[in-house]
Amino acid sequence: MANIQHLQDFTTQVRRDILRMVHAVNSGHPGGSLGCTEFLTVLYQHLMKRNPNFDMDGIGEDLFFLSNGHISPVFYSVLARSGYFPVSELATFRKLNTRLQGHPTTHEGLPGVRIASGSLGQGMSVAIGAAQAKKLNGDTQLVYSLHGDGELQEGQNWEAIMYASAKKVDNLISTIDYNGQQIDGSTNEVLNMGDLKAKFIAFDWDVVEIKEGNNIEAIVTGMEEAKNRTGKGKPVCVLLHTVMGHGVDFMMYTHAWHGKAPNDEQLANGLAQNPATLGDY
Repeated sequence: MANIQHLQDFTTQVRRDILRMVHAVNSGHPGGSLGCTEFLTVLYQHLMKRNPNFDMDGIGEDLFFLSNGHISPVFYSVLARSGYFPVSELATFRKLNTRLQGHPTTHEGLPGVRIASGSLGQGMSVAIGAAQAKKLNGDTQLVYSLHGDGELQEGQNWEAIMYASAKKVDNLISTIDYNGQQIDGSTNEVLNMGDLKAKFIAFDWDVVEIKEGNNIEAIVTGMEEAKNRTGKGKPVCVLLHTVMGHGVDFMMYTHAWHGKAPNDEQLANGLAQNPATLGDY
C-alpha cells in the first residue's frame, strides 16, 4: 500500500530541488519538471521494482525511459533521492564536466540513466525495443516511459506506436504528460493533435486516463490500473493530465516557464510555497 504522506513529502522536496538547480545556473526547464514531479515520485517510490545498484541490463527489474529529456531536473532529483547517486551531486547540475547534463546522457555513466534523450520523439522506439528484449529473455518485469504531449508531433512516435500494437508489446506502459503546453505556446496553437485518446485507441493500444495528474492518490490508482492491464496483448498508454509548473503558482498554466529560470526573488517565492521536508542538498 502506498504511503501517501511519504510520497507528498518526497514530491515537495523534489520541487525545491528543481527550483534550486535551475536557478543556480540560470538555465534549464522547470515547467515540465514541476508538472511531472508527482508522477516520477510515484513511479520510483511506489510502483517500480527497481535496484539502485544500477546496471544497464536491468534484468529482473522494471525499466524507465525518459523521452522528453529536457525535464532532467525532476529526473535527477528523483534518482538521487531514490538512492542512485548522492543528493549532493544535484549541485553540479549543468556545470562544466558534470554527470548531470542539461539533457540526460549515458557517456558520463550516471546511474539510472539508460538513454541519451535530448532529441525528442525517440524514447518510444527505445522503450519498445527494451520491452521486446525482456520478452525474448523471459523477463516478466515491465518497461515504463514518459513523453511530452508536444513531443508526439514528431512522426517517429506514430511509427513506433503502430509497431508496438502490431507486435503485441504488452509489457510496456507509456505515459504522456498531457499538459497542453510546449516551448512556443499551447499544443493546440502550435500543432493541434486532436483527440489523443481516440488516436491511441485507433492504434490498438489500451488507454488509461488520469484526469488529476498532479494528485498523488489519483496517480497511484491510475498507474496500478495501467499495470493490471499489461500482459493482455496490447501496449498500455497513460494520458496523464498535468499542469505545467504545478506547485509554484506564478509558473502554472503557461508555457512561459518551459525553459526559463527563476530569479532570486522568484526562487524565494517558489521555495516558500514548498517548505523543506527531506532537507536541501
